[in-house]
Amino acid sequence: MAALIGAAAVFALTRPGDVFNSDVEFREEPTQTSVPTPAAQKPGRKGRKGKKNPLAGFVWPTHGYSLDRRRFLQTKPSVRPPFKREWSWSATVLLEFAPIIVGDRLFIMDNAGVVTALNRKTGKRVWKRDMGYLAASSPAYGNGKIFVTVLERAKGVRAGRVAALRARDGKVEWSRDLRSRTESSPLFTEGHIYFGAEDGTVYSMRGRGGAVEWSFRAAGAVKGGPALANGRLYFGSYGGHVYAISRRTGRQIWHTGTSGANLGLSAGNFYSSPSVAYGRVYIGNTDGNMYSFSAESGRLAWRRGTGSYVYASPAVAQVRGGKPTVYFGSYDGTFYALDARSGATRWAHKDGGNISGAATVVGDIVYYSNRGNGDTQGMWARTGKRAFHSSRGAYNPVVSDGETIYLTGYSSVAAFVPRTVAQERRAAERRKAAAKKKREARKKRRAERKKRRAKKRLERRG
Repeated sequence: MAALIGAAAVFALTRPGDVFNSDVEFREEPTQTSVPTPAAQKPGRKGRKGKKNPLAGFVWPTHGYSLDRRRFLQTKPSVRPPFKREWSWSATVLLEFAPIIVGDRLFIMDNAGVVTALNRKTGKRVWKRDMGYLAASSPAYGNGKIFVTVLERAKGVRAGRVAALRARDGKVEWSRDLRSRTESSPLFTEGHIYFGAEDGTVYSMRGRGGAVEWSFRAAGAVKGGPALANGRLYFGSYGGHVYAISRRTGRQIWHTGTSGANLGLSAGNFYSSPSVAYGRVYIGNTDGNMYSFSAESGRLAWRRGTGSYVYASPAVAQVRGGKPTVYFGSYDGTFYALDARSGATRWAHKDGGNISGAATVVGDIVYYSNRGNGDTQGMWARTGKRAFHSSRGAYNPVVSDGETIYLTGYSSVAAFVPRTVAQERRAAERRKAAAKKKREARKKRRAERKKRRAKKRLERRG
């Protein structure tokens, strides 16, 4: 099947409505994706007892890791299964979003609006702060502050807030009530935070003091977090709209729709947070499609259907020895790996249940959680073969500091470290010794039973 829209050739992929516009620009990158790495925090002054600054070191500063929200962290090949669990922490309530990492701290906000700081090495709570009644987003970090968006600031109040907390102790530095609810995970860069709200407003606020620099009004609710690339903020809204606006001024650069109605499809809603890579914007829609738009112009590059809602935010990566790929799950219970240029299938894994959270690529493995099955899978990013499984999981799966995997379950966070070859060998030896001990115990019990039976036969004869 082929048709023409303007001057672009459009080819069907696998489902009616799937399209590929071959002339939309695709920007090649190095053979291994180069991901902007947030600068490590400086050690700073030591405390009175000579302790190092706990905020110094590696930073995973926002939902999606990088400002363009690719959800990809390149690591050493050794950061892979088999894993050993180091610690586990329970929140007792739903954790829809994963934590962020700042030095020796994890910062997470639960669905009851409580922000908690954990010691990254032990899982022990450092501080917690109640910021509202309902929340569904990840914090962001910058300039010693944790920035949070709250869906409902009090019971019965259908409006949220945005706030900044001091990272070292959780003290609220400023808080601003909003006229609408917000579950948009914020971005922080160059002294400003950016996020959207259900009334369609996208805000730019100063990280220091919270003053509004500018606001932009979209045609529908902005649920996802905006992504930033080349000075532009990209985001989708309910009603099937996608926008690119200037980060500095909030001026609209382009705006496009799903065009679903032209093919007899619903326009759908963009709940997904976008990923920006290869000169493209990748974003899922509740009309059942994953979309790829030109980051420069907003032209549709491809649309790929799944058969059910795509709430999930995609991960975009080119892993070692692989090709540019978009990873995401659907409510049809399938996890997809698609060609980032064309939308064609590289591999797909039918898992059942439903997948609504974002995928994350750490090293050579892509992780996703299945809300319906209540677990987390790790798949080899190139082949789709399973590398890891955990019975924990619901929405957004893992973050990593390049050494440890921090896995978010329905209401818990657990730290997993790779077993070294020596550790795995010792574990295998322990398993072998335990199995041998069990066999010897069974053999001994059989011998004792045989001895007792022989004794009883002698007694009967006597």
